[in-house]
Amino acid sequence: MATKKNTPRNVTGSRSILPGSKRTPFARTASQTPAPSSKKITVSILVKRKQPLKAANHLGKERLTRAQFRQRHGADPTALTLVRAFAKEYGLAIAPDAPAPEHCLIKLTGTIAAMQKAFGVALTHKIINGNTYRVREGSITLPSELIGYVEAVLGLDNRPQAQPHFRIYGEQGNLSAKTAQGAGFASPHASASNISFTPVQVAQLYQFPANATASGQTIGIIELGGGYRATDLATYFKSLGQKTPTVTAVSIDGGKNAPSNANSADGEVMLDIEVSAAVAPGANITVYFAPNTDQGFIDAISTAVHDSTNNPSVISISWGSAEINWTQQSIAALDAACQSAAALGITITVACGDNGSSDSVTDGANHVDFPASSPHVLACGGTQLRGSGSTIASEVVWNELASNEGATGGGVSNVFPLPSWQANAGVPKPTASTGGRGVPDVSGDADPSTGYLIRVDGQNLVIGGTSAVAPLWAGLIALANQQNGKSAGLFQPAIYAAKSKSAFNDITSGTNYSGTPVGFTAGPGWDPCTGLGTPIGAKLIAVINPATPSKRKKNTPKKPVKKASAKLVKKRDHKPKRSVPKKRR
Repeated sequence: MATKKNTPRNVTGSRSILPGSKRTPFARTASQTPAPSSKKITVSILVKRKQPLKAANHLGKERLTRAQFRQRHGADPTALTLVRAFAKEYGLAIAPDAPAPEHCLIKLTGTIAAMQKAFGVALTHKIINGNTYRVREGSITLPSELIGYVEAVLGLDNRPQAQPHFRIYGEQGNLSAKTAQGAGFASPHASASNISFTPVQVAQLYQFPANATASGQTIGIIELGGGYRATDLATYFKSLGQKTPTVTAVSIDGGKNAPSNANSADGEVMLDIEVSAAVAPGANITVYFAPNTDQGFIDAISTAVHDSTNNPSVISISWGSAEINWTQQSIAALDAACQSAAALGITITVACGDNGSSDSVTDGANHVDFPASSPHVLACGGTQLRGSGSTIASEVVWNELASNEGATGGGVSNVFPLPSWQANAGVPKPTASTGGRGVPDVSGDADPSTGYLIRVDGQNLVIGGTSAVAPLWAGLIALANQQNGKSAGLFQPAIYAAKSKSAFNDITSGTNYSGTPVGFTAGPGWDPCTGLGTPIGAKLIAVINPATPSKRKKNTPKKPVKKASAKLVKKRDHKPKRSVPKKRR
């Protein structure tokens, strides 16, 4: 019998459910077996901040340095102490590569047996689509004193969480058009059924500033699979007459640059790199590779946001899944990482999905994709674009579901409330009372039939999807950051202002109906198909130029001062303020 002295403090204490941790049960099958108890796994624990961050409505008005963020919003010391004690009590170890405190993440390693006991769960192996994954059901429980200090436990379950939002032209429709004609990319490939563009040509149609560069900027890209080949990048950018960008791969949670074939996630990786780098020449590209799990996704974004080495000013994400497919704790954890980005002045662009208003959910209701539905990101929808040179001939909502080529996502969040900057946008009412955030914010060419010429694994392909729009906008923002000399950050309040209407091509034709009695129709102004519209690049750069926050001085003087003469006051009032360059993060 254990004595009072050596009995762990938390083992025999009360336990409580971790809010938002419930997983929907699987239908039990013969392929489901207990997970091996001796196998070691690593979980990520998201803990409470020292101070909460401001809501999305205010984040765009304030910028924090990395030092300020760490000091104000790093991990709560009490939370860290409690989690370390909890780990010791249950035989779990702090991972040697644990993130810095500003991440608010602690990584714990241990056997499955220890994890099951520590978190009050049963872990099983289940075959999904021919692959074996570790899954859990129900809720996580913790010692009651940890509730309020621990916000999420990620990694117990490693089933796939998200899907890439790209489509190869002809993959589901006209197979003969799957591969673009010719070895080069000097001119668009056209046929009776499709028109394709290089990213440079799309940028020209959207009036990105000519001859502009993004020198000194870094675009971060989140990838949950796939990889790139340096030889393909060299060939591709040579065909565009551009210098091959510097691309850096960062490994997270065992994820790595692992190219295989053109029909894999390689298509997503190459699309993201080639589009963003082509429209923002001179920018460095950093690709954060992580496993396709909620843990990997969140760890990747957190790593990118707090990466002081590569220091991305904009991050592109082309992966996601319907809000209903996430646990509440996963949504909160990922959104917290995006909120951190906004506080640091980093813009995140996110694809809003390729399956119309249903977002692949078969319940006959409207659904939006997450993380595109987060108010801390720029949600990117899709159009069908036709034109040449700098002239747009036509642009409508992307909806080719009739030919199995997809359609832009869009609608109203059932999780996030309506942000103040969308108050006058005419966003429809949400299905759930907790929701209201309208998706998307902006759009761009996404239809595979008017897609992008991309090189993947030695092949020249035409690729579309809202996956192309997120890096397109990331490139535009990188140009803006370089031109303005500061990062755009969370600039939605600026673009939703009435004066910014002229910076967009307003898309007023088309729908994102998914074949069921759900969906939305485009119209003047913002709509749940294409948001505010597609960019007029040069005008948008002027719009998203953020105001530099002023540092307030204390009003109370250290010493009494004599009343100045009117003449002296006048001179002081008209003395020009000295401009202090902002330090680069």
